[in-house]
Amino acid sequence: MHIRTFLLLAGLTALFMATGYALGGAGGMMIALAVAFAMNFFAYWQSDQMVLSMHGAIPVSPQSAPDLLYMVQHLAGRAGLPTPAVYVIQQDQPNAFATGRDPQNAAVAVTTGLLQLLSREELAGVIAHELAHIRHRDTLMMTITATIAGALGMLASFGAMGAGNRNSPLGPIGTLIAVLVAPMAATMVQFAISRTREYEADRLGAEICGEPAQLASALQKIDSFARQIHNIPAESNPATAHLFIINPLHGGGTDNLFSTHPSTQNRIDRLMQLVGPRRTGASPLRQTAPTRRRGPWS
Repeated sequence: MHIRTFLLLAGLTALFMATGYALGGAGGMMIALAVAFAMNFFAYWQSDQMVLSMHGAIPVSPQSAPDLLYMVQHLAGRAGLPTPAVYVIQQDQPNAFATGRDPQNAAVAVTTGLLQLLSREELAGVIAHELAHIRHRDTLMMTITATIAGALGMLASFGAMGAGNRNSPLGPIGTLIAVLVAPMAATMVQFAISRTREYEADRLGAEICGEPAQLASALQKIDSFARQIHNIPAESNPATAHLFIINPLHGGGTDNLFSTHPSTQNRIDRLMQLVGPRRTGASPLRQTAPTRRRGPWS
């Protein structure tokens, strides 16, 4: 596990314990520690499957989507990664995310809306972006932060219901402050990490696919359509929003403390700075698989 992941876990666990102490004194802190340990254990081993299940992701096979599987396999090879599991989400909003605790246990999920909207080159840019998250192990860190941030929100809700708890060393006012501040602090950390990692995944994704302009074009298209199409599972589970390549929730899209993603235009501008003179020879995106029958999601 990377040092940054350990530090993040330690920091969020400490915040979780501090909230428990504010709500219930020493006893509340110990209960919060036990819950935090259980949540960390669960997040490490099972949160990827939980996230995939939340969004109704369906695993694809060589029979159902041969071209998509070949693309992921080809780009994973270019990224120096094992081929991740591939899932499709029956969702009109174009979007994608990666999850998994390490490159050996990773998955990439794309929506049917994404497959219908993008060109082959643009889709490859999106897949490369998600593979960049896997190579940097962002998937573990971002999934864990989502799990603990969600747990802090639940803890705060319980605290709000018993704001006058006599075991609280801070009294009703201190408890109320803890209930309001702790989830907000965890969410701000979660969002700040997500924004930083998105820029880096864009950069590495552009290297993997070899076409920064195509990834920029994909981001522009996804952002435009995502604003028009509601993603009900994402709206119901907002703690997972930062996993997607573009914010799936309505009302996002600016660079501020409370946005899950950098502004799409800022990401596009950075990608276009990477566009250099066209190189001779075939683009890596145009190295297609042998001709085969297209699956229903290809």
